[in-house]
Order: sequence, then structure tokens, then C-alpha cells
Amino acid sequence: MDTKVVRLKRELQCEGAITKYYKDTVQLPNGSTAVWDFVGHNGAAAAVAVLDDGRLLMVKQYRNALDRYTLEIPAGGLEPNEPTIDAAARELEEETGYTCGKIEKLITIRTTVAFCNEKIDIYLATELKKTHQHLDDDEFVDVKPYTLTELEDMIYNGTIEDSKTIAAILAYKNKYRIN
Repeated sequence: MDTKVVRLKRELQCEGAITKYYKDTVQLPNGSTAVWDFVGHNGAAAAVAVLDDGRLLMVKQYRNALDRYTLEIPAGGLEPNEPTIDAAARELEEETGYTCGKIEKLITIRTTVAFCNEKIDIYLATELKKTHQHLDDDEFVDVKPYTLTELEDMIYNGTIEDSKTIAAILAYKNKYRIN
């Protein structure tokens, strides 16, 4: 049996500020066709921002999709042709009011592979220096540092549910063997 899936058609259904929604018609390996949803996303970048004392800077902000506030690492969408390392540093300062002296790639995640192509490159930002936030008109962000232990507890008790934040915190802990 052929295992190849072939996209026959992609039709734009709706275009929003950060995503495009499509209906894809595909030919399956058995020869039949199916219609699948596809959400196109321009990508994003995020930062695990570690203060000199080892605490991580977190942002608390309202998320409309969940109708509540969430605790996350600083992150945001890419500008056209913007390298993700630049976007991560930009979002760090915009949301937290800190710049970083050092930034290095930690991991890349794909948030929802079943129907969306969103890719987030996550960086480790250190040697932080306080500046000031540069929030968009529709952003209201509280910034607070937490210990790794506090954040792990919040992951496992369900307080933190954001996938990029969970992946980033646990990758940081594991890569740098932090207890």
C-alpha cells in the first residue's frame, strides 16, 4: 500500500490577525479523499528569562481563548522576515522590561501538529538588565519572578497549562541539570 498523502487543494476560509484558516482536500494512501482543517500561523519566539539569582521571569496575562489569566514565559509572534532570536529578545523586553546580555537556543516546539503549523523557537535569556516594558495598546502584563521549584509545582498542580511554558521550563531544568 502507498503511504503517501497528497494535498489536492487548499482553500482559504477565513483570515484573522495572527492565523489563517483553510480547508485542505487530501488524497489518502488508500486512494480516497478527505477534507481536513488547517490553521496557518506565522510562527513565534519565546524566552526562558533567568535572573542572576536563578529565578525565572514569568508573565501573567489575559488569554481570550481560555477566558482567564495565564502564567507564561514571555513570547510573541514574528514580524515579517524576523529571525526568531531577535523576536525572543524583543518580546522579552516588551513584556518584562528586561534585556538580555546572553541568549541561546533551547528548543523548538510545534504546538498543535494535528491541525496547525505553529512553530515556536524558545531561547534561554541570561545576564538580564532592567529597562522598561513596551506593551502594545491591548496588552496588560504583570511580571513576577519564580523559583524553578515553584514553577514545577504549578505545572504539576495544573496552574500552568500553556504548552510552550511547560516545555520550556522542563527543557531548561533538564538541559542544565538544575535540581
